[in-house]
Amino acid sequence: MFLKKIELENFRNYSSCEIDFHEKINIITGENAQGKTNLLESIYFSSFIRSFRTSSDKEMISFGKDHLRVCSSYSKNGETDLVEVAMDRSGRKIAKINGARQERLRDVVSDYYVVVFSPEDMKIVKEEPERRRNFLDREICQMSLSYFESLAVYKKLLLQRNSYLKDEKIDEALLDIWDESLAKEGAKIIEKRKIFIDKLSLISENIHRGITDGSEVPEIKYCPNVEWKESREEQEEYFREILMGSRQKDMMQGNTSRGPHKDDLDIMIDGVSTRKFGSQGQQRTAALSLKLAEIELIKEEKGEYPILLLDDVLSELDEKRQRYLVDHLENTQLFITAAELPSEIIRYFPKNKKIVIEKGTVKQ
Repeated sequence: MFLKKIELENFRNYSSCEIDFHEKINIITGENAQGKTNLLESIYFSSFIRSFRTSSDKEMISFGKDHLRVCSSYSKNGETDLVEVAMDRSGRKIAKINGARQERLRDVVSDYYVVVFSPEDMKIVKEEPERRRNFLDREICQMSLSYFESLAVYKKLLLQRNSYLKDEKIDEALLDIWDESLAKEGAKIIEKRKIFIDKLSLISENIHRGITDGSEVPEIKYCPNVEWKESREEQEEYFREILMGSRQKDMMQGNTSRGPHKDDLDIMIDGVSTRKFGSQGQQRTAALSLKLAEIELIKEEKGEYPILLLDDVLSELDEKRQRYLVDHLENTQLFITAAELPSEIIRYFPKNKKIVIEKGTVKQ
């Protein structure tokens, strides 16, 4: 699968533009704050129907405009699919595939695969758990519609429960209803995360060994807030018990203290937590291994490689890691942003298309 063309209307600093892409390598250059990352964000939005940079998607609409529109042409299985996504200031989104409106936005997410790798992802190993949960959710959603649905329901229930916990008078019978539903959806989320992390760990281990010439033994460890159980039924029942046991604490604090919204994962090297004790080089190797493993896992699950967006990330890697990254992406369409790529990096990409961005204007 690869992206052939994109049309933008009122997206960030792009009032209107149309860009054709190379099916393998696209190098996007320009000075800072000209719109390079905005272009990658539009590609991500066309697949994920959300931003990878902000939780407020409305920020993507150009200043003074009331809507945005992104129209993408994907080549998939020898055919061309036209994916159009529009959003207005109210946050209402409409998606069409080949002119047919999609009743469920998640159908777009499950059909077009895009992975982004940015300097922020370098921090995934060492920073707050929320960053690692977001990583899990983004990637599992691309591979599992049922996870996408469970996660959306769980977040809605959690918001409602937390809001109710702040009331002065609380009817615990209502909490019983919320807890039943939270346990049901939460058990599904925990199960999917465990399966995903187990698979990711195996792939990441081989990649990490390759980068370090076998000198390090990595492991990705799932750290669920609610202990993982073998069966979903057992998991659901156990989560209900946990919610009941923490109810008084939750009522005092006004929020839900236990559940998969508190999950984490830990990347270990030689049995030691990289987050706590790893060097910067080890943390970057672990982050790179995660991203490459994610790409291979999507290929394994979906039968084709995703599009990869490299947002100013090559400059964050030393030459050895750059070389390893490039050598393992020959089957993937790449979009690479940089103020200017050094000649030693350019030589890795003999066949490419260079796109220069200046103030939201594309010079091809």
